[in-house]
Amino acid sequence: MAGVMKLACLVLACMIVAGPITANAALTCGTVNSNVAPCIGYITQGGPLPGACCTGVSKLNSMARTTPDRQQACRCLKTAASALGPNLNAGRAAGIPKACGVSVPFPISTNTNCNIVK
Repeated sequence: MAGVMKLACLVLACMIVAGPITANAALTCGTVNSNVAPCIGYITQGGPLPGACCTGVSKLNSMARTTPDRQQACRCLKTAASALGPNLNAGRAAGIPKACGVSVPFPISTNTNCNIVK
């Protein structure tokens, strides 16, 4: 019985230590926005695609490894795109991943259902 109690205490201790780490696993919109900020001028005004935009998209894609992270990134991108209002060029926004050579597992669009992103 003492062995079971020690095992239970060990499991509980691991949960206490790992809890804060897993709680912070999801990306924040601040992180998403800072990575795609260099893309805003291209999305709204056109011109050449900045290298910093591709760097940010690539970095963001590599950070979004789990389904919750990808869903959160999707929601943040939708919110940011909606905030641009009529200045948003949806075609340019949707084409950024391909232009940067990054495979994103969901379409960049204000119409994307982020709840089904895997």
